[in-house]
Amino acid sequence: MTAAESDVQAARTAAGAGTRMLIGLDIDGTVLLQDETLSPGMFDAAAQAQSAGHEVLLATGRSWEGTRAVLAALDLSPEYVVCSNGAVIMKRSEGGIPAYRRFHTETFDPAQVLTLLHENVGDARYMVELADGRRLYTDAMDDWNLAEAQRVPFEQLGAQEVSRVVVVSPGHTEQDFVDLVHRIGLNEVSYAIGWTAWLDIAPRGVDKASGLELVRGWLGIDRADVLVIGDGRNDLGMFEWARDGGGRAVAMAQGPQEVRDAADETTLSVEEGGAAIVLTALGR
Repeated sequence: MTAAESDVQAARTAAGAGTRMLIGLDIDGTVLLQDETLSPGMFDAAAQAQSAGHEVLLATGRSWEGTRAVLAALDLSPEYVVCSNGAVIMKRSEGGIPAYRRFHTETFDPAQVLTLLHENVGDARYMVELADGRRLYTDAMDDWNLAEAQRVPFEQLGAQEVSRVVVVSPGHTEQDFVDLVHRIGLNEVSYAIGWTAWLDIAPRGVDKASGLELVRGWLGIDRADVLVIGDGRNDLGMFEWARDGGGRAVAMAQGPQEVRDAADETTLSVEEGGAAIVLTALGR
């Protein structure tokens, strides 16, 4: 029996006959406010859902380094955490204080993509995440958690396989990046465009949905017992995945129109505690 099969069997035994949900929460704009504090009511709502036996996990574009503090702030201890837009899945280790290890990582050769981007957005700032979690970057950004990251020349970024590439260009708009992607073509990778001129590139076919589907299978949870909440374009894939399986996809009110259109329903904004409202209603 493989480790994944053992996880499924153990989860099914623990769940018994009750309905156990897989709840995937985006971080920025869903769990966290812009100042990095928790959305109103989020701590209590997440605790309530976890105490009810649901698997409440984070599904984020952040690296594990940028995710672990949020998990601690919520006092959550899910079996798995989906990071780097699905390219990295962390698994909880056995023992006392929850600790996590890299359990599943997807990688790709970034050299061609980096060359294309550099030729078209020369003034951008770049970061790559290696298979072992180390991160290399060209120039600092205020929004980047650079703990234990290493600054290197651009040419070193594509020297080995990576799990993700992040590109930020303060001099461009979100629409500029949309146009860029269509112009240069990124057919061999997956990508998500952020609220600003932020481009996140993952291996082909990898996104939050692919990561959550792996976790769902390992835990033995039915697709209909899935709830995902998010606010960004990198949540579109997990919205479609949840809906196609008969689960729920909830968008935050402040998200772009295309994100809200892709969801089953829209809750209140992150400032108003929209995600907490959804989780609290599960217990009623």
